[in-house]
Amino acid sequence: MLRTLSLASVIALLPAAAGAQETTDTELHTKSVEAEKAVAALAETPAIGLADGVQAPAVALVDTRGVPQTFETLAGAKGTVVAFVRSADWCPFCKKQLIDLEAAAAPLAAAGWTLVAVSYDPVETLAGYKADKSLSYELLSDEGSVAIKAFNLLNTDMKPGSRYDGIPHPAIVFVGAEGSIKRTLREDGYKTRPAVDLVIETAEGL
Repeated sequence: MLRTLSLASVIALLPAAAGAQETTDTELHTKSVEAEKAVAALAETPAIGLADGVQAPAVALVDTRGVPQTFETLAGAKGTVVAFVRSADWCPFCKKQLIDLEAAAAPLAAAGWTLVAVSYDPVETLAGYKADKSLSYELLSDEGSVAIKAFNLLNTDMKPGSRYDGIPHPAIVFVGAEGSIKRTLREDGYKTRPAVDLVIETAEGL
């Protein structure tokens, strides 16, 4: 009788044990998949800038008239082409890029994109530079570098509190009208910037 009860008990426990094993295997598989996704996401996230396809951060900037703006309020039918530059005040490479980009403003508009440039310069500096160089596109002030940080472009090599604290790694970011990042163009270092023809060609292909 005791032997029969022991066997019956063991047999009765088998389905429960099997279920427990199945649950464990399922949990392990789920955790494994989640880990793989996390690793993949990490691999896709660039060290500088944000990955294509992610939602662009919602940021507020100020135009040269002192009016608050967002990339959404400025966007063309396709979106906004945002040139993050270090400074229109002291950076000669940025000044040249801002002048060169004037040639891209009309072709970009024709392709459905609005061109803007962003720097940590105060409104007055940007307004003066825009007027002096007769730029047709908008220059946006990001004092405090909130947008620069949100787009993962902050140059952290600069000494805190210095004149250069808050500058971005130069980049051109294509933000779609629906708010996602379509493409980012960058060059190594800060002296070379994406060619104007490449900017136009990229916009037309998106």
